[in-house]
Amino acid sequence: MELAEPTWLRRLPAKFVIAVATLGPLGQRLPAPGTWGSLAGLLYTLLLFRRLSWAETLVYTLIASYVAVAFTGEAAKRMGRKDPGEVILDEFVVIPLVFLGWHSGFTSHLPEWVVALTGFGLFRFYDILKPLGIHRLQSWPGGWGIVVDDFVAALAACATLHLGAWLWALR
Repeated sequence: MELAEPTWLRRLPAKFVIAVATLGPLGQRLPAPGTWGSLAGLLYTLLLFRRLSWAETLVYTLIASYVAVAFTGEAAKRMGRKDPGEVILDEFVVIPLVFLGWHSGFTSHLPEWVVALTGFGLFRFYDILKPLGIHRLQSWPGGWGIVVDDFVAALAACATLHLGAWLWALR
């Protein structure tokens, strides 16, 4: 079974598709665009997801990730590149996954700002270095390859965040 790319964006103007995929000037004009996209995603998470359950966060992020697959894949085609660095919608939409379950269990004893900064740093680590086979996910076609590696990097960051918080609580 091959993953089909969403085609519903093909009629939209290239300028609009690229602006959404790059989060406008964040991806197009700033240095280290992936970091800026991740910071914007952290703000997005704090504003919209901090009171949601893990299930709600997962469902909304899955929907947003599908939309990101469409926009990032179409933007990459229109830019003529496989995974342009300025396309940062992928980092933005997956950041809420880093914080699944952060208000319960192992992380509840930590200040929110510690969890937020640590989760952000862990996500950037996994997103940049792509260990544990995450780099292989980039070979998926089009927008799938652009988004799925970040999706898994966010889940790896989440697992590491919870493990670290659990170990911190044991001390």
